Order: sequence, then structure tokens, then C-alpha cells
Amino acid sequence: MSGVWEVIERNWLIQRGALFGWVPVALACGIGGYFALRTEPSLAWLFGLTGVAVCLAILGWRGTAWSGPLAIAAALVLAGFCLAGLRAHLVAGPVLGWRYYGPVEGRVVAIDRSASDALRLTLDQVVLSRTAPDRVPNRVRVSLHGDQEHLSVKPGQRVMTTAHLSPPGGPVEPGGFDFQRHAWFKQIGAVGYTRAPVLAIAPATGAQWLFRARMALSTHVQARLAGQVGAFAAAIMTGDRSGLDQDTLVAMRVSNLAHLLAISGLHMGLLAGFVFAAFRLGFAAIPALGLRLPGKKISAVMALVAAAAYLGLSGGNVATERAFVMVAVMLIAVMLDRRALSLRAVAVAAIIVLCLRPEALMGPGFQMSFAATVALVAVFGWLRDAQISLGPRWLRPILTVVISSAVAGAATAPVGVAHFNQFAQYGLIANLASVPLMGILVMPAAVLAACLLPLGLDWIALWVMGLGLRWILAVSEWVASLNGARVPVPAPGPEVLPVLAVGALLIVLWQGRLRFAGLLPMGLATWLWIGAERPVMLISDSGSLVGVMTDQGRALNKGRGGGFVAQNWLENDGDPAEQQAAFARWAGALPDQLAVKLIQGKAAARRPLDCGGAKILVMTADPESAAPAGLGCDIISPATLRSTGSLALYESEKGLRIVGARDITGVRLWNNPPRRQ
Repeated sequence: MSGVWEVIERNWLIQRGALFGWVPVALACGIGGYFALRTEPSLAWLFGLTGVAVCLAILGWRGTAWSGPLAIAAALVLAGFCLAGLRAHLVAGPVLGWRYYGPVEGRVVAIDRSASDALRLTLDQVVLSRTAPDRVPNRVRVSLHGDQEHLSVKPGQRVMTTAHLSPPGGPVEPGGFDFQRHAWFKQIGAVGYTRAPVLAIAPATGAQWLFRARMALSTHVQARLAGQVGAFAAAIMTGDRSGLDQDTLVAMRVSNLAHLLAISGLHMGLLAGFVFAAFRLGFAAIPALGLRLPGKKISAVMALVAAAAYLGLSGGNVATERAFVMVAVMLIAVMLDRRALSLRAVAVAAIIVLCLRPEALMGPGFQMSFAATVALVAVFGWLRDAQISLGPRWLRPILTVVISSAVAGAATAPVGVAHFNQFAQYGLIANLASVPLMGILVMPAAVLAACLLPLGLDWIALWVMGLGLRWILAVSEWVASLNGARVPVPAPGPEVLPVLAVGALLIVLWQGRLRFAGLLPMGLATWLWIGAERPVMLISDSGSLVGVMTDQGRALNKGRGGGFVAQNWLENDGDPAEQQAAFARWAGALPDQLAVKLIQGKAAARRPLDCGGAKILVMTADPESAAPAGLGCDIISPATLRSTGSLALYESEKGLRIVGARDITGVRLWNNPPRRQ
């Protein structure tokens, strides 16, 4: 027994000096714990736990080699929990509690496109008819349908229209993506659409000058480069993706090149690297300056300034902020004569992002970005420490790109598949053919275009940039057209990604041979994913759409309507079918052994209720009469679903097990916001 204890103690002491990498992991555990709760903790609890965290941190600071790190880890977990809770309260705002139809007025603060390819406006300073100001959401998001050819929206402009609004919807199925939570942290309290003309009623104000400059640059770029090439260039340079159509987006996703559209770590790193290299070469070319000034540090400062300008110009969304923080940490490390690419630098970036936006942990952007970065730093650090040569000098850039694409693809693949239910089978080929061009041609041309813009000569650099973007778009279309390019994958259970992350982090962060014990949780996560159970029946939160699992796949009771919900159900099943094809399976989809009877339509809801031998009666409209005593079955109607959210039915030895979306999300701020008096 003493020998086992000696091994444990020796392995624990080896970790000293390498524990900093676990700081963001502990914070993430606390943040994840907050979002996993079923009941919202009060502010009193949050402040009380903050005090406990401070006490634990003090104890840890003065603790022993064992108790100190453990106490600090516990303090960090509590700190993450409290950070997430306080952030949720800080962004609190009114949420529309009813369906609204009428005039909507507000200031344009964001412009993008919906999944249906409709232009979409996010408005603040909102005014709704017959609604008290303290009940009006801070922001609303409206999709524009119908004839809007007259519209020329400018950032900061005050507009009005007549729109349908409703509260943000909950998960389309229990355990699915929680849009209510997503909207809460974006302070969007209502979403909807309009078919009426959108009218500008006041010009843009000075408060949105940066947004206007960004959109003006986007318009200018798209005027210089026509079509989807210009829209791609605008997305890279300004973050404005409103010009990209659905065909382009689908091709980029299927070919695993969608990450090139978002201003993320790749773009920020390429831009900062180009500026850094340009200034280093400039100092080297002028010996009088290069020998007298710290050229490397000045180059890092200029690269940081360029990255900050890029952050402001791109709109500063969460993904870009995260990328900027990571680049800034590495450039500051260069200024301080520290190693720029290290796990410690990545940990610092993760800590900053988690403290500023704890909710980012739950999104695929954060997970994929840091998964790729940690894997790349770990692999190249291992190659450096092991002194493994990548061959002759001329071959090294090629091998570096190949290794980078393979490692980043392998690290992000499980996260991407879990969130988007598809695996890009030829993604490595597409990335090898596209990513080098981004670094060699596209991003340098973008920087030069920005420098030449005041002289009116930006068209030269944009033309060069367009050559690279045309190639990337051609690659995405070609790869997406290949047979088997997109492999649909069923959604995993909620425990799979956390277990997988624990295993991967043990392998990367733990020191010594015990790190390979991380393969066990990774294997467990794979086994859980393979054995994930899909519901035999799904019911949307409105009650209008029902899906039953059959031997041919999920059958839907409607061929049209509820398309977003239907698409998500089928994707989560790993089913590539369209809604119409799933509707064609409906005939005979409800077998007798399922013990469920479906009543569709308002006319059928007026008739006397009859279970017909079923144990569950599902109605797409509320019954007009109360259920008689001794009916003999449970009734699921829109009235039921308003309190439970969407429902999933699973088969078990005891019969059907019903799980509601609210059973998983619980009663939280975002789905049960406090009422304002």
C-alpha cells in the first residue's frame, strides 16, 4: 500500500509547475455546473458562494503541496459557477410574454441572414404599440419577407414596420439546442418576421459610426468583386455575411471550409502574422534601425494594433473577440520575451474569454477554437521537444500545413459532428487545398487592400484576393459535390462531449505516463455516443408537428410547416431525408404497440374524446370540452406543451417514458424571466 501511495505522490509532485493549464478547466467546470442546474440560484447564493471561493483561495495559497492546489481548484470551480450566474443576471432584460402583431420601431444594430436566406435585422431602442416601456425587450430580431426591393438599410438607422413577434423558442426537442438561453445572453427578447415594407424614419446617429463604417466597407468590397466572391471577401474583411447565399454556405459546411467564413483564430493569426513578418523584414532591410531598435518587440506591437483594428472593423462578435484575445496573449508574450506558442498562453486566453463571456463555453465556437489550438500547440510542442525534423527546408512548409490541417481537423471533428450532426468526409482534402492560399494570398491581399483604400488603389489587391477566393469557392463546390461528402451522424447524449474533453485534457495537460489514462474516458465517450438512444416519438412545443421513428427513419405527420423543427429532428437522427420524404413515411407510422393515438386538426378536437385503446392521446389542437372522468389515457395538447415544452417519448420495460424539454432545462432565468411590475 505504501508503494502505491509513493507512486501517487510522485505523480502528483510531477504536476507542480504545470498546474496553470488546469485553471480554465476548473473555471469551465463551474460554468458548466451552473448551466446544468434545473433551478436558478438566487443572487444571495451566488454572493455567498463567491465568499466561500475567496476563503478557499486564501487557504489554498497557504496550503501544503496537496491541500493548496485542491483548495484553489475548488475555489476556481465556485468562481466559474458564480461568474456564469452573475453574467446571466447582468444581461437580464424583458422577454415578450405573448404573441404580438403590430407596429415595431427600433434602431438597426445588426444585419444578417436567417436559415431561410431572408435578410434579418436586430433592433434596439424598441417601441411596441400598446406595450409599457418596461415590458418591451431590449432587442428584437425580425426576418424580412415579401417585397423589400426598396429597402436600403443603414446601420444605426431608425426603422419601423408591422411585424409578428413571439418569445424566443425553447429546444425543438428535449436536450436540443436551447435558443432561449442563446437569445437571453444576446439580450434578444423577441423574434419574428414581417411581410410589410420596412420604412426608415430617422437617419443613423453617431453612436453606430463603427458599424456604419464596417457596412460601408462591405458594400465597397462587394461593388469591386461581384457575386459570391465579393460576399466572401466582405465576410473575411468586415464580418458581414449577409451577402452569402445558402448554396454557398451549404457547400462550405459540407466541405468543412465554413471556418474560413468566420473571422476567427485563423484569420486573426494570419493577419497578425503577416503584419509582424512585414515589420520584421522592414527592420532587417534597414540596418540602421534594425540594429538600434528592438525590432521584434516593435513588430509585435504593430501586429497587436492591426489585430485590434481588425477586431473593431469586424464587429467584435464572440468568435472574433476570442481570436483577438488569443493573438494578443501570444504577441504580449513576444514583447515580454516569453514563448508565444505555449499551453500557458492558450490557458491565459481561455481564462480571459471565460471571465468576460462565461456563456461562450456552451457554444461550438469556443469548443472548436480551443480544441484546435490546444491540439496544435501540444503536437508541435511535442515535435519541438522531441527534436523531430520535418525534413529538408523546402518540404517543411508543406508538412506543417498537412500536420496542422490533420491535427486541427481531428481535434474539432467530434465537437463539430456533435453540434452539427454531420461529418465532412473530404474536409482534410478541402482544407489542404484552401488554407495555404488563405495565408499566402488572401489575407496579405486583404491587408494591402486596406492600406491602398485611401489612395483608391485597393482594386489591385482586391483583384488578387478574388483569385484566391474563387479557387476556395471552386474547391468547396467540387468537394461538396463528391459522393459521400457529407456523412450524417446521430446526435450524442449531453454527457458525451464533457467526458471526451476530460480524456483529451488528461492526455494533453497531465505530466507523466498516467496521462494515457485519458484514453479511458475518451473510449467511454465513444461507447456512449454509439449507444445513444433516439426517441421513438417527438412532439413539437406547438403540438402541430409529430415525428415517429420507423424502420425507414423518422416519419413526420406534415409535409410542410414547422420546417426548422423537422430539419433539426432529422439531423439529430442522422437522417439526410427532407421533410417531404419523411412525410411520405407517415402512412402506418403509428403501430398499435406504441399505444399512442394522434388527433389532428381543430375539427377533430371538437368531437368527444376517445382514447381508442391507446394510453396516450396526442392532439394538435386543444380540445373544446373537458376530458370526461375515467377517460383511460393521458392527453397531450398544445395547452400541455405550453408548460412542458417539446416532448420526447422513449420505449422502456415499463412502457413509454415521456421527457419534456422543461424537465431538462429546468426553470431558469431565460425560460422564466422575472416579471417587471
